[in-house]
Amino acid sequence: MKRQVKKIAATPQMPKAIRVAAYARVSSGKDAMLHSLAAQVEHYRNYIQHHSGWEFAGVYADEAKTGTKANREQFQRMLADCKAGKINRIITKSISRFARNTVTLLETVRELKTLGVSVYFEEQAIDTASADGELMLTILASFAQEESLSVSENQKWRVKRNFEQGKPWNGTVLGYRIVDGKYEIVPKEADIVKSIFADYLAGKGTLGIAKDLNEVGIATRRGNAWTASCVRKVLCNYSYTGNLLLQTTYSDNHLTKQRMSNQGELPMYHAANTHDAIIPMETFEAVQAEMAIRREKHTNPQPKKAYPLTGKITCAICGKRFRRKTTASRIVWVCSTYNTYGKAHCASKAIPETTLMELIEQIGGLDKITEITAAPDNTVVFTLPNGETTVKRWQNRSRSESWTPEMRQAARERRERHGNI
Repeated sequence: MKRQVKKIAATPQMPKAIRVAAYARVSSGKDAMLHSLAAQVEHYRNYIQHHSGWEFAGVYADEAKTGTKANREQFQRMLADCKAGKINRIITKSISRFARNTVTLLETVRELKTLGVSVYFEEQAIDTASADGELMLTILASFAQEESLSVSENQKWRVKRNFEQGKPWNGTVLGYRIVDGKYEIVPKEADIVKSIFADYLAGKGTLGIAKDLNEVGIATRRGNAWTASCVRKVLCNYSYTGNLLLQTTYSDNHLTKQRMSNQGELPMYHAANTHDAIIPMETFEAVQAEMAIRREKHTNPQPKKAYPLTGKITCAICGKRFRRKTTASRIVWVCSTYNTYGKAHCASKAIPETTLMELIEQIGGLDKITEITAAPDNTVVFTLPNGETTVKRWQNRSRSESWTPEMRQAARERRERHGNI
């Protein structure tokens, strides 16, 4: 029998598209720079999407981040996506946009090469996929780093001259705006500053002042909600006296740019009567003295005690942890948001510690639970080691049940006094 062989034409395989991403960055948050960043993003999006053989893998863009920062959010996300195999090639405008630190740049490029990811720098026409790419990159990156140092030194010289002339450098102080190199008062904001100082001297705490400001809808200079820390910064700001104390902090170097407290490493500059005061010096000094008294009073050299439930209860409403709180009648666990900012920010309920422990015992003890979630409607969700969940509901105690013998006695004495009037 004659064997027959059937010829089948092979279907040619299409080459796999290269997944290409772009990285863009501006080092200033000014509107013009942010507009430039938006233009870069749109340019790279169109460029990649219309390039034959390329698959668009996204544009990663950092706003107002310096090239010396290793913790740029979008930059780090891009590196994570490279490790996940989502990117084969990166396009960026220049070496200085990618990084100004030579060591960091080369380490990053070499790490990407081990992942099979190449980087193309448009301005320098350097492709790390080529044989001489890394050599050229090393040389040009060194120039970029020296340029960063030069810019930093020039900036320091300019700032020093301004310090010597008594010019303010912080343009985000509540109550002031810089006009022609001098602070000018913003009346509405100045009233807020005055009320903060007055409330503090009247006995209110920084947290209480922050709550009051948030409740009436007053935002910080940057448009954020007030916190105790924000209030303290206002109370400690010497500029409100009409004087300036300059160079209280400094940048450690042009690479990390970490702010350091000036403990005598550099000269400080005191400029008197540089602008109109919002707070009299006597009031400012009285507040500083009161803050020192309160610090001394509330200083607790003992470390905070950790309880069995510390860090184990999560609020289902806001996601914050519950904390232990001792009230006049009992010990409860309460959401930190509710405890700090009130019901308007989190409508969770405080759970009596005895109630929580009873529910935990019903399940088999704390060692049988990996997570506790306090949910609305008096329910508590317990997550077990195998991933299963158990839901328990608790009941509010009546008002009379929550009273201690001491509270009952005090109530009887009040009734007797009122009955004798």
